[in-house]
Amino acid sequence: MTTTLPDYYFRIRENGAQVFRVDAESRNRRIEMDQIAVVNLRKRDIKPHGDRVLSAEDRSAIEAWMQDRSALLATREVDDILRTVDHLNLTAQWAQSRASEAQLDQITDALLLAMHDLRNVLVRKKADRLGQNSPDTSA
Repeated sequence: MTTTLPDYYFRIRENGAQVFRVDAESRNRRIEMDQIAVVNLRKRDIKPHGDRVLSAEDRSAIEAWMQDRSALLATREVDDILRTVDHLNLTAQWAQSRASEAQLDQITDALLLAMHDLRNVLVRKKADRLGQNSPDTSA
C-alpha cells in the first residue's frame, strides 16, 4: 500500500462520478473525503456540489479524470464486443456439438432475432461507410 493518498477520489456512478477531495492530514489521523462535484460523462458536465466553487486545480483534475475515464470506457466497449464475437463462436460450437433439442428450442428464436437485428445494423453501417468513401459518380 502506498504511503500517500491521491488528492481526489472519484466514486464511479453509472454515467460519471461523484468527486471528493481527500484530506489525510486531519486531526486524529483520519482520512476525510469532502464531496466537491458531480460529473456527467455523457454530457461532459461538471457540477459543483452545494455552494462550492471549484478551483482551477479541481477543474483540471476532474477534466483529466474525465478524459482518462472516457478512453478506458471506449477500450472496454471494444473489448466487450470482441468477447461477444468469441462467445458467438463458442455458441456455434455448443449448438453443433453438445446442445440438446430442448436447449436449442429454448434459445433458437431469441438468438436468431438478435443476430438478424445485429446483421441488419452492421450491413447498413458498412453500406453507409462505403458510400461515404466512394467517389461521386453521379456527375
